[in-house]
Amino acid sequence: MEGTVFTPALEGIKHVKSENGEMLTMPFLQVCKHILPVIDKFGAAMTLVKSDIGGNITRLESKYLSSQEQFNLLYSMVQIEVEAKTAKGSSSCTNGLLWLTRAMDFLVALFRNLLDHPDWSMSQACTDSYSKTLKKFHGWLASSSFTVAMKLAPDRKKFMDVIGGSGDAMADIEKFCTTFSPLLEENHKFLVLVLL
Repeated sequence: MEGTVFTPALEGIKHVKSENGEMLTMPFLQVCKHILPVIDKFGAAMTLVKSDIGGNITRLESKYLSSQEQFNLLYSMVQIEVEAKTAKGSSSCTNGLLWLTRAMDFLVALFRNLLDHPDWSMSQACTDSYSKTLKKFHGWLASSSFTVAMKLAPDRKKFMDVIGGSGDAMADIEKFCTTFSPLLEENHKFLVLVLL
């Protein structure tokens, strides 16, 4: 593999914004898809997270493919749902974008922990990230499932070796966290505005 498992996502981030600075649907979803192989390297520990992210990407992608011109901008599908008063439905694209963004927040926090805490085990890094991001939105069952799954987290050194490929994993993780976080922040700000 050329570079690290982050290389495709880092390349994709460059294309997420239109010339006017608006978030484009497919490039944003592509970056999220490019992170799925990173999640695979966690093995069984991240099966639920991967399934959740994949489902939300599929939901948003299907909507986009139903009318590519109309849904070229990521927030257009949300605005249509808000106008139709369907945005708060559990199967809405708005809900899909919200949960996709939250899951990506978790991953960015996890990657950030790997950078900032070289002495932490993978399980520690995951549990801390979960507490900071997803835990407050999960009920008891989801929270318990996550706690059990984190016990299956891979060995940190093995994980870092696998994601490193032929590149500098730590440098790419830093770049990913730094460039992707502002996009997630923008999603949160937009969603807070429309869901008030």
